[in-house]
Amino acid sequence: MKDSFVYDIVEFSEGKFKKKQITAIQEIPLTIQLNGREVVTLLCTGKHPKFLAVGFLKSDGLITDLRQLKSIRVEEGSDRLVVHVETSHDPFQTHRPEYTITSGCGKGTNFSRNVETVAATKVTSPLRVTPEQILRLVRELHKRSVLYRATRGCHNASLATPEEILIFREDIGRHNAIDMICGECFVSEIPTNDKLIVSTGRVASEILLKVIRLGVPILVSGSAATRFSVDLARRTNMTLVGKVEEETIVVYNDGGRIAGL
Repeated sequence: MKDSFVYDIVEFSEGKFKKKQITAIQEIPLTIQLNGREVVTLLCTGKHPKFLAVGFLKSDGLITDLRQLKSIRVEEGSDRLVVHVETSHDPFQTHRPEYTITSGCGKGTNFSRNVETVAATKVTSPLRVTPEQILRLVRELHKRSVLYRATRGCHNASLATPEEILIFREDIGRHNAIDMICGECFVSEIPTNDKLIVSTGRVASEILLKVIRLGVPILVSGSAATRFSVDLARRTNMTLVGKVEEETIVVYNDGGRIAGL
């Protein structure tokens, strides 16, 4: 599935109109069906639909163990995607997921429950990273952001060690990009307690919750964090770094993992 499209447009610049071409990012609804029941409809680029669906379900606590997964099937239509996930357990005993999430400001289907569950845990990973390594990873993230440079319409996220980026994902929503990584780590059984998430976009509380549930101890973003995210990071001992630009980083919470502090 294409992730972008070229359009003829008219641009007003320097006092006059000019004919130009512009690249617009793909936006398509992706509906997750869990055991025959609709959980949510996400708006996304349509890339990596299996990992996105499983990552969303894992982030929201609807799937907790890889052994629960029986099958994943993608149904691709002309204007939408449906991912059918079958599990061996009944995920709806304590969940009531019944609404649509938009690409820019979505939250998990059981946000309050997620906060209560995650806030009760403590991040204990001994991973250490230097400011210089963080700056290099953010530069590498920007270097790989080809779709963003073409469209100015997406967010990027990556799973990384202090030395290198391992998985890079991009989508119209930063939630989706992180859920793709979560789904791939879950299905492929990739260890996460010795990794970082490096992303673009504001660090709102639901982003921090997803990363903590993923089991990653360090979250880095080029943008700012909200008050709720900072408070939650400090409650859980999560390392939270934001506003990374050129040679500057802001450490909202250290967690004992930033070398030199």
